[in-house]
Amino acid sequence: MMSYRWPLLVALLLTLLLTGCSREPEGVTLDQLRQQTHIHGLAFDRTDSERIWLATHHGFHVVDADGKARQVSQERHDFMGFTPHPEQPETFFASGHPARGGNLGVMVSHDGGQSWEQRSAGVDGPVDFHQLTVSEADPDVLYGAYRGRLQGSRDGGHEWQVLGDAPEGLIGLAVSSRDPDHLYAATQTGLLMSPDGGQRWRQVHPERRPVSLVVISGGKLHAFMLGVGLLRAEEVNRAWEVVHRGWEDRYLTHLAVDPSDPAHLVAADDQGRLLRSTDGGKQWASL
Repeated sequence: MMSYRWPLLVALLLTLLLTGCSREPEGVTLDQLRQQTHIHGLAFDRTDSERIWLATHHGFHVVDADGKARQVSQERHDFMGFTPHPEQPETFFASGHPARGGNLGVMVSHDGGQSWEQRSAGVDGPVDFHQLTVSEADPDVLYGAYRGRLQGSRDGGHEWQVLGDAPEGLIGLAVSSRDPDHLYAATQTGLLMSPDGGQRWRQVHPERRPVSLVVISGGKLHAFMLGVGLLRAEEVNRAWEVVHRGWEDRYLTHLAVDPSDPAHLVAADDQGRLLRSTDGGKQWASL
């Protein structure tokens, strides 16, 4: 009788194994994710605007159209600095801390965040870039800030140089989509711009208030200024408009613009909530 049971047992085990391998991770709701970790960066999937990439304190996640967040990689790194490649949909740059402690240096993923490798330790590294940005105009140009110093790379993040002091009270960095030498900085005392890759800085908005983010996409600047609201301007003239006020004590910490639709925005606020706008930032709803 045992000879008849073995084939049945083997078939049963194979069925269970294959079923387990093909099952999609169940994921968690965004409220559950907010209780487990916090967001350090976000981006649209360039091939599917209904999918949102999230760099968090505990790994890399994706939010699918069903509103569930799923961990993409087994890595549980603290991805502090995060920026997507402006042309290659599955390429991302990041920095921060490994789960076991220390610094990551400059990391890169070429498979949609499933695996990561260190591309460079950076200058005096391994660095921990809390601010990291890549140029739309020239994706080989990246900037990062570490220990009060601004570093730059012109070969896709392989080699880095110290460019000078980072702006005081730096919160965020963004490279111009028109000129890789034009760099913008969100700081605790206003929005700054450098015309020469971080050598000199000047104020580009009259208000000297804290700016919690700056993002550039397709020639448009977005910034969030506390006490004012979400700002937008064309890079060519920097004529600022307040897109949305009414945030009261809340503020945005991260923002992404859909590459296929500039009116489609996703943002994270200071409470870790994810928000969506389909009219360029005038109206917002929970993601």
